[in-house]
Amino acid sequence: MANGKNGTLYIGVTMNLPERVWQHKNHVNIDGFTARYDVHDLVWYQFFENMPEAVAKEKTMKKWRREWKIKLIEEQNPEWLDLSGVLFV
Repeated sequence: MANGKNGTLYIGVTMNLPERVWQHKNHVNIDGFTARYDVHDLVWYQFFENMPEAVAKEKTMKKWRREWKIKLIEEQNPEWLDLSGVLFV
């Protein structure tokens, strides 16, 4: 998730993507990172067969350099569009 093109990035894992995106957009956890930095756009996502695989990828990506994360986003979403509207219609 991001708060705009080339803005603050947030990486997380969930078993319910639509609900979790809604929580971030509505600042359900007012003390959380996404609320503090107004991170609200789903700009990239990946589905996994199981939670251990997803958590392993999350941990790996959190260690990545910012440039690598931006490259990954822009390969699939060069305009940094909020994909939640398309994904959860």
